[in-house]
Amino acid sequence: MEPIKINEYKTHKISDVDVIYRINAGEKELYEILLRRNNQKLFRVIRSYINDYEEIQDIMQNTYLKAYEKLHQFKNNSQFSTWLIRIGINETLARLRTKGKHHNLYVSENDSNHKQIIEIPDNHLLNPEKKMIRQEAKQILEKTIDLLDVKYRTVYIMREVEGMSIAEIADFMGLTISNVKVRLHRAKGMMKTELYELSKHPDIFEFGYSKCDLLVNKVMNRI
Repeated sequence: MEPIKINEYKTHKISDVDVIYRINAGEKELYEILLRRNNQKLFRVIRSYINDYEEIQDIMQNTYLKAYEKLHQFKNNSQFSTWLIRIGINETLARLRTKGKHHNLYVSENDSNHKQIIEIPDNHLLNPEKKMIRQEAKQILEKTIDLLDVKYRTVYIMREVEGMSIAEIADFMGLTISNVKVRLHRAKGMMKTELYELSKHPDIFEFGYSKCDLLVNKVMNRI
């Protein structure tokens, strides 16, 4: 076979299955392709359980090492990312248990549905002011998501941020599809409530600091 350039992961010129086959055949340097393809998703899933960047990195590293050691056991009847995330979740829950922070993630609840709360457009052509507003909105959303209990936060991130299917999430977390839908609905409801509370804050739309200074200077320079 022809040698693979590592940056081919970006253009999807080679499938995960082919990469894994060649890694198992001795081309271990190609494992980097799998890391780069899955880093974002794995980070977000683990981040939904733990809010500690260094610890998340440690868990991700352990997950990738375990996946590499067991790569010969991978079966093509599922996606590599699905298989990897299962390992990552197990590593995360094991870490939480050792810290005495293992939350109950398997509570049966009533089924329901809800519309998505908010969507921020990803537009690289935004002007500097809009980019700043988008970044601030992103930070607010991240803080709001962090306020959710872990059993709701994990489901919300997997579904709304990573776009995983309800069936996948149910499989990952050992829940029924109905339970996943309920947790997602409740997560959205809690986020909607929290965002509404933030909107009532007296500092919202505050015209102070640099904005105030700028206007004062403009006016004073005109009179």
